[in-house]
Amino acid sequence: MKLPDNLLKKLDVRHSENALRKLPNANNLTDFSSNDYLGFSQSETIFHQTHQFLLEHKYSQNGATGSRLISGNHPLYQATENYISEFHNAEAALIFNSGYDANVGFFSSVPQKGDLILYDELCHASIRDGIKLSNAKAYKFTHNDFEELEAHIIRHSVDTIYIVTESVFSMDGDAPNLEELIAVSKKHSCYLIVDEAHALGVYGNKGEGLVQMLNLQDEIFARIMTFGKGLGCHGAAILGSNDLKDYLVNFARSFIYTTGLSPHAIATILIAYQYLASLDDGLITLRSNIVHFNQQKMLLGLKPMFVQSKSAIQSAILPGNDKVKAIAQKFVDSGFNVKAILSPTVPEGQERLRFCLHSYNSKEQISEVLSMLSTFVFR
Repeated sequence: MKLPDNLLKKLDVRHSENALRKLPNANNLTDFSSNDYLGFSQSETIFHQTHQFLLEHKYSQNGATGSRLISGNHPLYQATENYISEFHNAEAALIFNSGYDANVGFFSSVPQKGDLILYDELCHASIRDGIKLSNAKAYKFTHNDFEELEAHIIRHSVDTIYIVTESVFSMDGDAPNLEELIAVSKKHSCYLIVDEAHALGVYGNKGEGLVQMLNLQDEIFARIMTFGKGLGCHGAAILGSNDLKDYLVNFARSFIYTTGLSPHAIATILIAYQYLASLDDGLITLRSNIVHFNQQKMLLGLKPMFVQSKSAIQSAILPGNDKVKAIAQKFVDSGFNVKAILSPTVPEGQERLRFCLHSYNSKEQISEVLSMLSTFVFR
């Protein structure tokens, strides 16, 4: 059947703005686009250890068979959640099928009618979608502007206020001043939620995330850890108190009404965490690559176009969908996979090239990709 006219018009608008999304094809380009910061998705060690673990524990089931509240709560869930909570110095952990499911489940169920949600304007779409499903009122505050945040708190006389941020923002790669944010939160008795999707595997002595690196975990109401980035697998967990876990099991619809992850998926999460806990060289190499990238962009005079970031995400602002897509294609033609981020994913005028750094990128590749950027932009 033909697509309705009003939907065709929306596609036409995307065409006219050169913003139509298309699924990419697999390629063998030098990777500066994936979120696989430590190369775990490619790790043969994790793959074989997961397989061996399943054989040793006699798990031969391909699926979970149902939601975790019906038939899908296989024993691997409890073992893995226990490991995750201990690794992250949290009282409890609850695994969700994805970071999107975790954020939608949390924000649609925890804040109640009469409560207030204050969220950073650059929070991920999954957070914003969850907030839309909530019965609480919500207001965004300017990115990392805690004076504006506090003004919102004072203006709205509400008993229960939730503050939402990310430890590493997915499009800018920057981080908030968590100590300052916690001070504001404690001053006004607010509940602070931090999404650590892009910090897991990047920050901390063992890749625990930015919150633990700063030893602030006891000041946070809930942390969302997503496994599809630094852990190279699938799923997510919400960290918090036992009471929060019980509440989510009873009221988070994206948890209650979905089939659980398979034993293989959960085993991969567990083995990836164990591998992360024993990893040294990969973390050191990744951090060294981040330093090298920042040094090279300064030497080449590229620093002004980049958002300030000390994370594995480095974004060069190049306004205009046409311009940024054309430069991204030049990288592809030269053998490098660098992602163009277009409006409306980012605001108009904030289109960018997003460079994701990995432990498996060489210093030579980093220098070369930035030298290319200088040539493409300035010549």
